[in-house]
Amino acid sequence: MAAETVTSTDRLRRARFAVAAVFCVHGAVTGSFATRIPWIQEHAGVSAGQLGLALAFPALGASLAMPLAGAISHRFGARTALRGLLVLWTLSLTLPSLAPNIWGLCGALFVYGATAGMSDVAMNALGVETENRLGRSIMSSLHGMWSAGALVGSAAGTVAAHLGGDARLHHLVAAVVLTVLGLLFCQGVLDVRSTPDEEAPPRFSLPPKSALIIGAVGFCAVFAEGASLDWSAVYLRDELGGSAGVAAASTTAFALTMTIARLAGDRVVDRFGAVRTVRVGGAAATLGGVMVVFAPHAAVAMAGFGLIGLGVAVVVPLAFAAAGRSGPNPSQAIAGVATITYTSGLIAPSAIGGIADATSLVFSFGLVTLLTLGLVVGAGVLRSGGRETAPAPVTEKAPAKSPGSVG
Repeated sequence: MAAETVTSTDRLRRARFAVAAVFCVHGAVTGSFATRIPWIQEHAGVSAGQLGLALAFPALGASLAMPLAGAISHRFGARTALRGLLVLWTLSLTLPSLAPNIWGLCGALFVYGATAGMSDVAMNALGVETENRLGRSIMSSLHGMWSAGALVGSAAGTVAAHLGGDARLHHLVAAVVLTVLGLLFCQGVLDVRSTPDEEAPPRFSLPPKSALIIGAVGFCAVFAEGASLDWSAVYLRDELGGSAGVAAASTTAFALTMTIARLAGDRVVDRFGAVRTVRVGGAAATLGGVMVVFAPHAAVAMAGFGLIGLGVAVVVPLAFAAAGRSGPNPSQAIAGVATITYTSGLIAPSAIGGIADATSLVFSFGLVTLLTLGLVVGAGVLRSGGRETAPAPVTEKAPAKSPGSVG
């Protein structure tokens, strides 16, 4: 079949905005779920300890399922794979609120996490491919759009909870709306396909060595992010005597700082490069950690948490970008980095609590500060994500459709 040539510049612009919208939809699912956890806990009749156990299952499901994303993309093409995986993710939002007990909740959250992880890998791989063809950084703003989507989903969930709405109805409506939006936005992303002679990636395999090294940098950033997001309010209240309002405001401010920094981060990365950006960011986060540990009052600690958020904001997007360029199989490398960062996000809150019980919360954030210093030391491994020069314009060819795939 004769190949149809698509104008590169216009096509890439549309693809860039389409994949950004997909990130936003993905984040909105997370935000919609998080705000209704208290309702879900009450409906399932689980204790706080049982809820903590259940909330480990999304990360477990994601870690086990993420390696499958590469094989799915190879088989069906990137656009079709993303479309299907995103639909599974948006529809999985309905499952946790239907769970009648702890076992049902664990199963629902396992599926929720598995679909989240696979769609996460697929959209990040397409984001890296779009960035490569554009010849400029976009991964930071894509993750900023994810954060913006999470804020929108959280806001809608807060309204629903305030009105006393049933989470089953809320999540059903949200799932339908986000599924429709996701399908529409997926139409505009790049349709990257494997060549006929390209070997299919393994369904399950250990992450490549490059992903492990890059993932270690991502681990430091996500640990600092998770610790600050979940424990900043407690730190201000218990260690510095801040009011409940001030403590809550610190968490919101931290999330907003992360979002704004990611949305603005691409310009910084394009000007200074990934390595220098992460080193300066790591230095800022380390300074923020020092301010938190030695804060004489709440205002200084709030500023410190803000610096931590600002410093780590672009690290994970740049880690995904570097992983996508570190070897012949971007999806496999991205899945490896994603698994490590998911694990970091899972263990950070409980690790901080365990260390605080054994020592103090101040000591816990001293360790967080050491991890942010690791960003300064390890930033060089992200060099594979840089571009010395912008690539020449690329024309995309629409190949003949293969059985089981959609163009």
